[in-house]
Amino acid sequence: MKKTTATIALAGAAVGMMPAAASAQDDLMSMEGSQLRSEIERRYDAGLAMTNNSAVVNANDPRYTWAAETKVQCGIALGYLKSNTRDEVSISKCAMAYDMMNREPTPYVAPPPPAPPAPPPEVCNAEAPGLIFFEFDSAVPQQDAVETVEYVVENAPTCNWDSFTVVGHADRAGSSSYNIGLSEDRAEAIANLMTSRGIPAGSITTQAKGEESPRVPTADGVRELQNRRVEIIVSE
Repeated sequence: MKKTTATIALAGAAVGMMPAAASAQDDLMSMEGSQLRSEIERRYDAGLAMTNNSAVVNANDPRYTWAAETKVQCGIALGYLKSNTRDEVSISKCAMAYDMMNREPTPYVAPPPPAPPAPPPEVCNAEAPGLIFFEFDSAVPQQDAVETVEYVVENAPTCNWDSFTVVGHADRAGSSSYNIGLSEDRAEAIANLMTSRGIPAGSITTQAKGEESPRVPTADGVRELQNRRVEIIVSE
């Protein structure tokens, strides 16, 4: 087989408490007397206000849950303080819940819609009889790759296709050097699939173009399904 390579130069948050939450907890735990009571009351009032904030409630905002927890835990801590008892557990939970309540929720980013399936190729269309897409960071052919290769193999005698160039591509996520290797692996995987279906290895040339020839132009670092591909080019 010939080869050419293109050159390209809630509970979870509480268990895994982040440093900011731990710092806020330490600050509150270090306070005493009236200062401690004042700060817990302030946190309780803030939690109460957020649980009554219609914008937070109606938006299904996760801060509502933490606001409710802040109100409960800070209320428990205040109850103990009124009887001159310092309850370390409720004070700690009050501090943590208040910190989580004040974190802006990560906006939900909907996944991109799946790429539309390629139209079935016309028999003996020598321009691009085979177009195969890959999962991100993968060179493993999926079932649609097997079907595309079988289409090429079945039509090769009828269309007089006796020379095949298998070109691997990658999207722009990852380094150029990594993507050229990934493109090469993808081309090799499809070439091996073709030989396993009866195409002579000597009639196949593989190329790797990495991210230099995108099907859909994107900014650097963007994952794009239609750029993670192998093209089978045929000639008579």
